[in-house]
Amino acid sequence: MFAANLVGPDVPWGDLAPLLVLLFGTCTLLLVGSLTPTWPRRGYAWFTGAIAVVALVLNCIKWNDLYYVTGETIFGDSLALDRFSVLSGIIICVAIILATLLLSSYVHRMNADGPELFALILTSAIGAMVMVAANDLIVLFLGLETLSLSLYLLAASNRGRDQSQEAGLKYFVLGGFSSAFFLYGIALVYGATGSTKISGISSALSSSVSIHNGDAMLLVGIGMLLIGFGFKVSAAPFQVWTPDVYEGAPTPITAFMASAGKVAAFGALLRVLLVGFPTRVDDWRPAIWALAIATVFVGSILAVLQTNVKRMLAYSSISHAGFILIGVEAAGHASSDGMAMAMNYLAMYTVLVMGSFAVVLAVSGTSDGETSLSDFKGLAKRRPSLALAFSILLFAQAGVPFTAGFVAKFGVIKSAVEAHSYALAIAAMVAAVIGAFLYLRIVVSMWLEEPATSEKISVDVATVAVIVIAVAFTVVVGFFPDMVLNATRLARFAPR
Repeated sequence: MFAANLVGPDVPWGDLAPLLVLLFGTCTLLLVGSLTPTWPRRGYAWFTGAIAVVALVLNCIKWNDLYYVTGETIFGDSLALDRFSVLSGIIICVAIILATLLLSSYVHRMNADGPELFALILTSAIGAMVMVAANDLIVLFLGLETLSLSLYLLAASNRGRDQSQEAGLKYFVLGGFSSAFFLYGIALVYGATGSTKISGISSALSSSVSIHNGDAMLLVGIGMLLIGFGFKVSAAPFQVWTPDVYEGAPTPITAFMASAGKVAAFGALLRVLLVGFPTRVDDWRPAIWALAIATVFVGSILAVLQTNVKRMLAYSSISHAGFILIGVEAAGHASSDGMAMAMNYLAMYTVLVMGSFAVVLAVSGTSDGETSLSDFKGLAKRRPSLALAFSILLFAQAGVPFTAGFVAKFGVIKSAVEAHSYALAIAAMVAAVIGAFLYLRIVVSMWLEEPATSEKISVDVATVAVIVIAVAFTVVVGFFPDMVLNATRLARFAPR
């Protein structure tokens, strides 16, 4: 009787097409891949890449359809189909393609070709795309856990390397701890507003007035949500897992975590704060301000002290998260385009970090463990083209003019100035100077020091492709930044 009267929400299958394509790819890899003989060399990678390309094309078509409209909520108002979620999905699909190329090189070098890792890449991407589109905190949590569980397994996927097992365990334990904070935050926000839908939370808060600290439950809930997000974006002081996990995880997985993982977490953070809590901006903006200051300095200063390039890039990733948080803080001011600049930073950093870890993968050897700074000494004499490409990518991360990194950093600093957050802008510039020492240190080691060995470095064609794409993107966008800026400025949320 109950089932007969149950009316479910309309399912817009066409709007869910990118997610369904990724799900189809996952099921095919796991079912067909396990029931058939080993596929031809690079077969799993080619199939995964093709699935990601199809999802990318579908997202681009949807972006074109939404060019003159803002968007809508679908699936019982649980998901938002808007230009913000579609642009985030495009960036995630690009990350899948580049990560698949790197993973293809990695699995053949390790003689461990199989469908499992590629299937996990797709499931993590499904979680990431659900996160950036979620209009309900419960759906957001499901997406977050789908992404996180996949990344835990991917981080520990190299069974022959103790550091990989340790990375997966640390990530799992600390990730579960942060998820508990996040879930408790959802419960408190629901208790204060009576809704888990992000747009519903906004409506409830817009129709109420805080009297005599009556919203203490809400403020604690927002704080716990920020703790959960702080872990996912590697914001200080919740960044302690990042260096160990980035160093221990297989290099292609590290690149994927640093790119798609950040896009998902920051995309969800922006939607929750700007759509769900616009009337409480004076409550959450100081917390974001403090996180941004702490993160840019912790990442930049501790990076200088490292002697392992993967750990250097891990702390660099923390510093970049601080710059993006500056854009998030600026987005809380009506007079700033902070959201567009944060998305612009995410898009450019995704490609930059993929190219940087592609070089690390090329140098790391058959064990994927030769990543200390001494392994990069004299790289210019062993493989000049590799050293040149890495130098360009490092200079871009430092924010040198006429590179994509400069456009990204200038954008968030400009948005902070427009919002009159001058302390954040000054902190960002000081942190950029400190961080530049890190990148120069690696460049000097590659070009001015003698190599420990004269052995030539053999680079797989898939890795070369990622490096070439990253360097070309870095240079072209550095000279023609409007290619990305115009898209990020169009990214908007669906109307509430």
